[in-house]
Amino acid sequence: MVRIIGYKERENEEGTPFFLLELQGGIEMVLSQITNRYYATAKRAFISSTFDEATCHALTGTEMPGRIVKEECEPYQYVIKETGEEITLAHRWAYLPEDAPEPKKIEKSPTEQLEAEISTFSTNGVHELV
Repeated sequence: MVRIIGYKERENEEGTPFFLLELQGGIEMVLSQITNRYYATAKRAFISSTFDEATCHALTGTEMPGRIVKEECEPYQYVIKETGEEITLAHRWAYLPEDAPEPKKIEKSPTEQLEAEISTFSTNGVHELV
């Protein structure tokens, strides 16, 4: 189960406002790599909605079936607020409804998937059918 813990207002490309719902999964115990002690945490994710602000506010606290999973994505830069350190991440946290299949892992980035195999092209400038 996940719980709606808040919402944020954003604008789309046309400048129209919409609201994201902030979801949080259940408590998890994680072993610190630095202190070797366990700490409690919970995964969070955001999903788009078509709701107005009043509805988003009213939904805060509501539980929904599903979970938050790690999803691979294109690498991006992220700044750690506490330290100011900039790191590169290649995943995001996403909501997965209870009955939905697991997200597929990306073997190649979308741009790599568009690259043609060199063996597809003639090396002598003459097109030859095999």
